Amino acid sequence: MAAHRDIAARRTVALVGPSGAGKTSLAEALLWKAGAVGAPGSVEKGSTVSDWDPLEKRLLRSLSGSVLHLEHAGITAYLVDTPGAPDFLGHSLPALQAVETAAIVINAATGIEPMALRMMERAGELGRDRIVVVNRIDAQGAGLQALVAQIQAAFGKECLPVNLPAQDGQAVLDCFWKLKDDGPAPDFSSVEQAHRALVEQVVEVDAAFVERYLNEGDVDPAELHAPLEQALREGHLVPICFVSARTGAGVAELLDVIERLLPDPTEGNPPEFLQGEGEDARPIPVAVDPDRHVLAHVFKVTQDPYVGKMGVARVHQGTITRDSQLYVGDGRRPFKVGHLFQLQGNKLAEVAQAVPGDLCAIAKVEEMHFDAVLHDAAEDAHIHLKPLQFPVPVHGLAIEPKRRGDEQRLHDILQKLVSEDPCLRVEQPAGSHETVVYGLGELHLRTLLERLTEVHGCQVETRPPRIAYRETVTAAAEGHHRHKKQTGGAGQFGEVFLRIEPLPRGAGFQFVDEVKGGAIPGNFMPAVEKGVRQAMEQGVVAGYPVVDLKVTVYDGKHHSVDSKEIAFVTAGRKALVDAVRAGRPCVLEPIVGMEISAPEPNLGDITGDLASRRGQVSGTRSGADGLSTVQALAPLSELASYQLRLNSLTGGQGRYTLAFSHYEPVPPGVQAQLAQQFKPKEE
Repeated sequence: MAAHRDIAARRTVALVGPSGAGKTSLAEALLWKAGAVGAPGSVEKGSTVSDWDPLEKRLLRSLSGSVLHLEHAGITAYLVDTPGAPDFLGHSLPALQAVETAAIVINAATGIEPMALRMMERAGELGRDRIVVVNRIDAQGAGLQALVAQIQAAFGKECLPVNLPAQDGQAVLDCFWKLKDDGPAPDFSSVEQAHRALVEQVVEVDAAFVERYLNEGDVDPAELHAPLEQALREGHLVPICFVSARTGAGVAELLDVIERLLPDPTEGNPPEFLQGEGEDARPIPVAVDPDRHVLAHVFKVTQDPYVGKMGVARVHQGTITRDSQLYVGDGRRPFKVGHLFQLQGNKLAEVAQAVPGDLCAIAKVEEMHFDAVLHDAAEDAHIHLKPLQFPVPVHGLAIEPKRRGDEQRLHDILQKLVSEDPCLRVEQPAGSHETVVYGLGELHLRTLLERLTEVHGCQVETRPPRIAYRETVTAAAEGHHRHKKQTGGAGQFGEVFLRIEPLPRGAGFQFVDEVKGGAIPGNFMPAVEKGVRQAMEQGVVAGYPVVDLKVTVYDGKHHSVDSKEIAFVTAGRKALVDAVRAGRPCVLEPIVGMEISAPEPNLGDITGDLASRRGQVSGTRSGADGLSTVQALAPLSELASYQLRLNSLTGGQGRYTLAFSHYEPVPPGVQAQLAQQFKPKEE
């Protein structure tokens, strides 16, 4: 980090978009052009700065976000190179919270892919400034003019080129600062036409500039800084830039765009910080001021074998120094910043301070966790960033160590991996004696297994994916149980009456105490709730967690001598089972949204196959190179080994992505089969 505190000299950019778009190669080209590295690295050779992990080198793909930095024309620019596979959205989405600008990178040869659409939409929802970077403009047969039309059709007419390719993609011509064609002709359109479109789009946000433009015919681009930043902030302009990371064409021009057109921390849309929890949470303003109290957001956590747990944070307010006393979220005890680092991939450079706009790393703080807010004032304890909406992990895999006695070690390693990825989840279903890991897809889980074996040396055995079914009720009902046990000495006694009601899908669980007259003393009510929750975790119909339920305890009985917590735990659990069985229970299955990219002639076979899997096609759209995209909803349980089936239908040319959509009841035959397989634990 530059020693000065000039916040206006900071730029932060997340490189996002689909796999194969060339984000990592583009990051290398930018680092090289700015003089941050001696030569650009190669993904194929495993020599890039950002893909430093051995697994990334072997798989030739990014698996997590990597923070880089460069100096150019007096600015410090931070780049976050993100993975492009949908399975790793837990690493790419948080990068959007750490930056002012999202650069959606598109491969000129393959056109707009689903991940580009998704990241453009999410960046817009978060209020990030956005640019589109068309990479590989020198690819043979790349129809760049047609691609611009596709970009405008998909993302909006506000997407306009700020430069144009020339000499068949071997060069790039600026169109914002240059007013006329006075050099080589662009491959399509003209510099003058592109410049006019940009200026007209920018001046629309300022009535005074509109009048000047109409009267004078043009406006000096140097005067357009404020309206340009407003247009970017409001999404009224999305610049399109052309590059070839392989040849270097357009890389210098992209650096100039980053320096001259993209926002500094004072010009972007500030993040939405909240204070308080739930409905009581209220937004609080954040001042991009190095002299205010500290607010920094941890958007990435790593477990480094040499430096231990490390949190990577974006500073939004205040100044962090090596001796700062900081709190982690609601933690009551401050920690002292012993080491403050600037990152270049996996290389750490110790720095003295970090100001608003800086991305920094703090090591060896065990309390650090993903999404934590770091602050230096006790009154800021309940401040947090508006949480991201992550896809729900629904691909499950039962996992156990090959060697007996490694259970605790496996558990510890899994907890570390889960702490690094908000889209991984580990469950140990009650009564099943198994550990189930849930992720966003087959690649996600396969990568986790390879990390377990290659990085941590933990050999494991797996069982087929477990579908994250859930149970609920469709009608109100009542349940009752009297637990009475006599064993020579003092006995056990507890009686519970309760009623249940279904809640809307996704509403969760509500527990209400309506007991009157001390029929169940208040000190036993937590035991009743504990029993209810145990029954919900264990499942009633098919052994899956019960969800979206309101439980009201309205009566019961106790005994002055024999009533104990264990008695009311048991009574609560069995009363809940009694009520669920009477409440017309049903099993819910996860429904996923699919986007399948395949050659046009194969669409009929694909839609027919989806119908046989209880899938519903919601739409299709044409894409580049004769590929079309099918959008559909389908039960996750019907999609085991779907890639093999898709390969068979398309000759290996089909690809698909999944994202959790919602839960809905399974067909009666499936529910009967699941119920038959369930062996409830008898007491």
